[in-house]
Amino acid sequence: MVKSGTKPKGATSYKDTAFGIISREELIKLEIEGIKRGLEYLYDLVQKQEQVAITSELITKLHEISFGWIFPKWAGKYRTIQVTFSDKEAPPYYQVSELMFNFSKDIESRLQNLPTPDKENFIFEIISLSAWFQHRFVFIHPFQDYNGRTARMLTTFILLQFKLPSIELKADTGDDRKQYLKAMRKADDGDYKLLERLISRALTDSLNHI
Repeated sequence: MVKSGTKPKGATSYKDTAFGIISREELIKLEIEGIKRGLEYLYDLVQKQEQVAITSELITKLHEISFGWIFPKWAGKYRTIQVTFSDKEAPPYYQVSELMFNFSKDIESRLQNLPTPDKENFIFEIISLSAWFQHRFVFIHPFQDYNGRTARMLTTFILLQFKLPSIELKADTGDDRKQYLKAMRKADDGDYKLLERLISRALTDSLNHI
């Protein structure tokens, strides 16, 4: 059993990377660069095509581009181990491929059924879709690590395809992470309101900066 994205309080974690065994502090710098690479890949896709399907192939390629240069052994590949995250056990690893295939079909259908951007309820519906997408992706937990970050990059990708700005959904440290985890736990029970509020706030902040 592997815990994803967690470490004991007061402990300094180390990871075995392509650059050797490095500390958490050193790894954070690489992760920031990885997210930048992933977002650049998605921005390029949007510039080349108005609509790009979120397929299993796109998802694994994004993960590989973002984190494969740090963790070449497993990044960009669906996990083959059992993991826990936020004190929950992820679905069995042997179900991941099928779950992600169905997830890709679900998101395709939901995107096709969104109201057009000129409709009054468009923003509400795309925020609702983004919250569902975030939660479902992290629930499946397709990768050994960086599932939340990948879900957040893909949420930005969805928004960009509808001519909306990228968002920064703060979820990595301190109170921001506590709020994000609380929102995800509520979504486990079918209540997406808090997660929708976090996404709405992030989108409003981005729109105000345009």
